[in-house]
Amino acid sequence: MAEKKKMKSEASSSNSNSSGGQNSSRAESVVTDVGRHRSSCGYCRSASHTSIAHGLWALSLTVDDYQALLDRGWRRSGCFVYKPEMERTCCPSYTIRLEASEFVPTKEQLRVSKRVQRFLDGTLDVGKPEKVMNEWTISGGSCSSSQNESANCVAMESSSGEHEEQKNQGEQIIHCLSNQIDNVVQEYVKSAFSCDLELPKASVKVVAPAKRKLLVEGSEDLLFTSNVSFQISAALRRAKKGVGHVQYSKCSTEENGQYPEISPKLIAEILARHLKEVPESCGLSIRACNGHINFYSTGNQNMYNDIVKSGTMWKQLPAESGRKHSCLNKIFVTSQGKRRQLEIRLRRSSYDPEEYSLYRKYQLRVHNDTPNQVSEISYRRFLVDSPLIFVPPTGDGTVPPCGFGSFHQQYLIDGQLVAVGVIDILPKCLSSKYLFWDPDLAFLSLGKYSALEEIRWVKENQVHCPSLQYYYLGYYIHSCNKMRYKAAYQPSELLCPLRYQWIPFDVVKPLLDRKRYVVLSDFASLTKGEPLPPTTLQNHMEDLHGECKDDVFIHEDVEMIELDSEDSDVDSEPETSSSPPAAAEDGDVGNILIGMKSLRLRFKDLCQAFGSSEMKYMETRLQRYMRAVGAELSERMVYQEIDE
Repeated sequence: MAEKKKMKSEASSSNSNSSGGQNSSRAESVVTDVGRHRSSCGYCRSASHTSIAHGLWALSLTVDDYQALLDRGWRRSGCFVYKPEMERTCCPSYTIRLEASEFVPTKEQLRVSKRVQRFLDGTLDVGKPEKVMNEWTISGGSCSSSQNESANCVAMESSSGEHEEQKNQGEQIIHCLSNQIDNVVQEYVKSAFSCDLELPKASVKVVAPAKRKLLVEGSEDLLFTSNVSFQISAALRRAKKGVGHVQYSKCSTEENGQYPEISPKLIAEILARHLKEVPESCGLSIRACNGHINFYSTGNQNMYNDIVKSGTMWKQLPAESGRKHSCLNKIFVTSQGKRRQLEIRLRRSSYDPEEYSLYRKYQLRVHNDTPNQVSEISYRRFLVDSPLIFVPPTGDGTVPPCGFGSFHQQYLIDGQLVAVGVIDILPKCLSSKYLFWDPDLAFLSLGKYSALEEIRWVKENQVHCPSLQYYYLGYYIHSCNKMRYKAAYQPSELLCPLRYQWIPFDVVKPLLDRKRYVVLSDFASLTKGEPLPPTTLQNHMEDLHGECKDDVFIHEDVEMIELDSEDSDVDSEPETSSSPPAAAEDGDVGNILIGMKSLRLRFKDLCQAFGSSEMKYMETRLQRYMRAVGAELSERMVYQEIDE
């Protein structure tokens, strides 16, 4: 533990030299190899230290060396640089990137941009309150508005009688109903059937007046309907056949002890039963009908029209002693919209009290951290400290106007800080590290919006720096459902963990659906939809040890996991690699660059200084280090022992 603290201190003090000054005289990478690093996993929430990675403490890193490390599967958390041991770790993490110029936004991503624009234009207003709307939520945990997706319910616009505003409000009502169904699916359906697969999202549609009588007799007041029960039923049936894992809880068995049929009708009844109180408080009733979830108006007039013309849709959910997960959140609306100004600032990584205040608010409300988990020291180590050596702009087309290094991209609305993206700008890419945002603006999906802005930034700066082509999204973890959102930014590529080749995501997705760990480059020649060779697949992939349960809230807009170096173990015994022979690289440990205080020598020039036992020990450590970083980087970066 004392050695770990010493390494952290050295890395932090070195950070003040490498990224604090405008011009650094230490244009070299200096690292200390800590070997295998075991920690608890924030993705599957394992009770033991099942997350296994190779770790380095970086006293300084050139941007070229860090780019090379990224392209070998490494990633930094503050000054700690780590690479998952893919065959051993519980949740294999694949580096994911996309070429910015080829990016094609999805309909959902376009909707996010339009929503933010409407907010800025004043047609989507959550400013100074003149009216207060109460939004009901049913969360699967605490009452934090952003720990469930109902926080994405968009604030209702006050009525102006215009057709476009009414249309927007109707869409927002449907959005809120869909989110509430999704919450119940997560809380009750998953627990009832004990399933660990990703269930489909609910889609609520308006029932046209002409179709109401055709659907259900006496359904003139039928307003909305959802067929999500049919989609859930199909997903559960597929899982039951072996694609996933489904078990029935005791509460889901029938009186005779037999397991019920996984039918849309049963699922719709479960959802309607747990949703019943919510629509009733809003002037709606809910009934399950042949697998459909139907919402009816309980008044004499068409409820949909009343809602569209009303400035306040949701009423407060009545207090209920037996439901401890219900909570009330307030959304503010103004009778008159006003235009807002969005400003995006790019700043060198440094401590900013306003940023820390927003980070603390975000961690406490979104991730349910305790106050002692969001100290200023931990914030600095995680998001401020950086080993990257800043490279100032040169004006010759090799460096962008902002330079290379670690940055904080601030998003301000009318001068108020609402989000901060922590990024590294490198010779080939913008690498997104973390994002935190104002929980009061969760409905804007600022995580998705910031990703779109970062992709746009790469496109714009290719004019100044042609080598800057890619957007790196960090790690893609297929075994953790909440981390699959990264693949929505297409066309994306995953890094093969063995040969370090980039393989299109569409090619490897079927492989990852079957196994956690895949040597992706073995299947680079496959095309989308081509059958997989089962024998080859079996030879190159490890067996699963149970799916990763998605019981940790990870907001879909941001990767929240920091490698927990405070609660971890570092193996001191020599390691043996279980990688296939192709993983080995040609290299001579004698050429590794060793740092000894102010001296820089090759290991072969130091051999006479070691005895036979010391020599064998050093060779073992250096071989492990060279396997992890590669022969080229081992000869370029300075390897420094802990006691130096």
